[in-house]
Amino acid sequence: MATDPATNPPSGAPRPMRADARRNYERLVATARDVFTEQGPDAPLDDIARRAGVGPGTLYRHFPTREALVEAVYRGEIADLSARAYQLLEDFSPADALVAWLAEQVRFATLKRGLAATLKAVVDRDSETFAWCHTTLRDAAAAVVTRAQEAGAIRPDVTPTDVLRLCHGVAVATEHAPDDADRLLSVLLDGLRG
Repeated sequence: MATDPATNPPSGAPRPMRADARRNYERLVATARDVFTEQGPDAPLDDIARRAGVGPGTLYRHFPTREALVEAVYRGEIADLSARAYQLLEDFSPADALVAWLAEQVRFATLKRGLAATLKAVVDRDSETFAWCHTTLRDAAAAVVTRAQEAGAIRPDVTPTDVLRLCHGVAVATEHAPDDADRLLSVLLDGLRG
């Protein structure tokens, strides 16, 4: 007779979180995202716990290190950005989905630079988190690029990595001149269309 891993996990596997623990986890990640955005990734962890309405022990039970919390926040951000690519492909034409996702990619890269830099500084590039983030974001970019190419909206020689690098370049170039982002995205899109 087979066992259900959700109710009877194999020995050594982590047990599923109780509903209250899951809520605390999600609240901590959401609060940390807000606090890191406001104060940077070096914000005091006790402040995050207090704002999330939990004790420091709850925070450390879920995230024994600052790096673990930064990773969870960054994974959530990458998951949201990637999911947005697929949603745009459902809601818009491939060309319009590409335009919208590129704008979101630049906005993300601009707003989350500090968090990304901290993650890169504290987490090994060969780690599972980096691999997951890279694969998830690249798959989303591939979906958008492939659909745009199939629709004839962009050049056939453009790769998902090209698009990710170009968006990162626009974000870096407009860090101190954010009003230039839309104009540079327009130039970027003209180049992608060939």
